[in-house]
Amino acid sequence: MRTILCAFFVSCLFLASFTLFSFQPLGAPRIAYGSTQSLNWAGYAVVVRSGEVNAAYGSWIVPSLSCSKSTTYAAFWVGIDGYNDSTVEQTGVLGECAHGSAVYAAWYEFYPASPVYAPSSDVVKPGDTMYANVTYVSSSGCFVTVLKDITEGWSYKSPCTTVSGAARSSAEWITERPAIGGSLTTLANFGKAYYGLDYTSVSNTNVVVINGVTYTIGASPNYVAITMVNNKGATLATPSSLSTDGTSFYVSYTSSTA
Repeated sequence: MRTILCAFFVSCLFLASFTLFSFQPLGAPRIAYGSTQSLNWAGYAVVVRSGEVNAAYGSWIVPSLSCSKSTTYAAFWVGIDGYNDSTVEQTGVLGECAHGSAVYAAWYEFYPASPVYAPSSDVVKPGDTMYANVTYVSSSGCFVTVLKDITEGWSYKSPCTTVSGAARSSAEWITERPAIGGSLTTLANFGKAYYGLDYTSVSNTNVVVINGVTYTIGASPNYVAITMVNNKGATLATPSSLSTDGTSFYVSYTSSTA
């Protein structure tokens, strides 16, 4: 337990809860291509053989959360792994609605280790354009994440970190409802989350490097559209089709029902 003194109650509540969060692997049956459903993810994954993913690059616009009195959450990230294995190397933005207001924070995570949050000076606002990359450094056997808020002008980089059991068999561009204490949270109403060049004007994003060759999501060997559902199968969030250039899509909020 730690005490945090802050000017605004909402921000204090948000920061105090950080260490409880977990951004987890895909929690649903998996297939090699086409579409699937998940209890916690919505977006796209590229799925290949173990050891083939070298890097993933992405960009998105931070959505404006529509908050009621309920406490709800949504995370937006780019990463490697988690589709076919139990690790995830990822970086992104977490949003929380509490007491009718939204707050946002940047983070990286080498799951199952806990997420690491950017300093409070790295401010994230709705409408900001984000850039992220996750890279495997083969010479050192470790992963590095880089997250940039292009609008605000800051960059947040992880140390090169070895992740035991990382398969390097998938790359992802995801909207997630995270877990607290092992239980999935209620999904925040994020409206639409826009990913990729067509929306962000950031080139060479929503691409994956496989065995040294760069592919867009749409041109990759196997890509999967992932719809988030609750445990009764009702849709919570759904991805659009990919753009004609294979780089861009959006995820639409449908329901917060857990």
